[in-house]
Amino acid sequence: MKCKTLLLIVFSITIATHLNAQRAEKKVTGYAITAPQKGQTGWREVRLVNITTGEELQTIYKGTDALEPLNARTGKPIVKKDKVVEQPMQAKRRTVNLDQELSTASHPSNVRVYAQDADKMMKELKLNQQELEHKLKELNINKHINQNVNINTNVNTDVNVHKKVIVVRGDYQQFRHMPYDKPFATNSAAMAYDKKHERLYYTPMNINQLRYIDLKDKTPKVYYFEDEPFGAVTGMGDVNNQITRMVIASDGNGYALSNDGNHLIKFTTGKKPTITDLGSLTDEGSNAAFSVHSRNGYGGDMIADDKENLYLITANRNVYKINIETKMAKYLGVIKGLPKGFSTNGAMVDEGTKIIVASSESTVGYYRFDLNTLIAEKVSGEGSVFNASDLANGNLLKTKKDKKNEEAKPTVPVVPEEEKTAKGNQPDELPGNNGIAIFPNPVTTGIVKISFKDQPAGKYNMELLHMSGRLIKAKQVNINSAMQIEEFRTPELNVKGNYLLKVSNGEGKVSVTNKVVVQ
Repeated sequence: MKCKTLLLIVFSITIATHLNAQRAEKKVTGYAITAPQKGQTGWREVRLVNITTGEELQTIYKGTDALEPLNARTGKPIVKKDKVVEQPMQAKRRTVNLDQELSTASHPSNVRVYAQDADKMMKELKLNQQELEHKLKELNINKHINQNVNINTNVNTDVNVHKKVIVVRGDYQQFRHMPYDKPFATNSAAMAYDKKHERLYYTPMNINQLRYIDLKDKTPKVYYFEDEPFGAVTGMGDVNNQITRMVIASDGNGYALSNDGNHLIKFTTGKKPTITDLGSLTDEGSNAAFSVHSRNGYGGDMIADDKENLYLITANRNVYKINIETKMAKYLGVIKGLPKGFSTNGAMVDEGTKIIVASSESTVGYYRFDLNTLIAEKVSGEGSVFNASDLANGNLLKTKKDKKNEEAKPTVPVVPEEEKTAKGNQPDELPGNNGIAIFPNPVTTGIVKISFKDQPAGKYNMELLHMSGRLIKAKQVNINSAMQIEEFRTPELNVKGNYLLKVSNGEGKVSVTNKVVVQ
């Protein structure tokens, strides 16, 4: 007996060791845009990270790297230049060092005069509040200050640098220099890995230019598509037009999306690249309050599947499916199971229908969810990870199914006896019943679809019930076409058993209940 027990223990240890070795061999990696250190902000560095441990495997680009950017068309060094941009500021106290911020050759002459005259005013005239404001208007500086706000200025002295400064309270446009020629001149939150050409495409959030890092050489090179607009962003305050999502799709092309969803940009990756603004996304009718154009749709990342569809994961965990051809965005739901405060800023495909997400703020870990259930689980270990504004790899979502999992044809509606008795009507006596059906049945993917054929237009309620009649989940949809298919998903559709799915319209003229089997 002791011998058998000992053998069983040895066998169990061997199996456990083998499984642990298999887990260790499976290394999930991805490219991440990060800050210099974990937990910091400032998204200007690129690392290859181990998703399961959160550790860096390779530094791709550091902010201190002295790389000479090249023109993507010619291969020659780019023309170095600073770009002057307007930055809208919120109503708060700001201190502007006039000598440093305004008196440069790139600013209008009247602003340079203002800088000189302001010093003169402070030294010689000691103007009071009203006189100084009047002088500002005389110098035409109001062109650069929001006239809808009451300007409240005071004269102070900056003791540390012995420079006179003007303190401005209110909304105004602050001119500043942007180091345009640096690879990550501003923060970036959009990156895509081109596996075929070994490139990391990206764009700075506040500069409308496509760039890429060539990974083929030991020392990566950075290329810019100079003087070729990539989006419509005008500067740091133009949040709506910032591009924060990017991916390489199954057609080999890259796609990027502005925060407001009004600019879906396509770029080819071959020998003669082209950049095309495809225009605005359109909400599917069922999106209702979850418009892809709302603030709830900002930030996040995009991934792609093997059938030329894109999937948008917004920063606040909403998920949309985007048809590239029609530019139609369909709201799929919200990711559940993530820690409180975990924003979904970076996303990449793990395998099958599993997606890994990272947060730009949180270092608690990387999480993975299944597209079919939208339920997340932690995939990294116990240690902290690099918080990242974006993730990228070359994987695509797998939507192709085996024959045994192919969707069945719509079933004939089934009404339980208790439903018939309660209503006193046979199902085929109700108007339009023959046009409502569910599929697949049995359910194997956590999703059931309801087809509406030749049904009266209007609002319909879909209710998932226990066999006892207890409500599990309800969903309302608008039917406005002769043939319309809607999806119903809930975690319970992944739990084996029998359920009831009831469909009815608001007028009570249509009511169908189907038995749903989950395998």
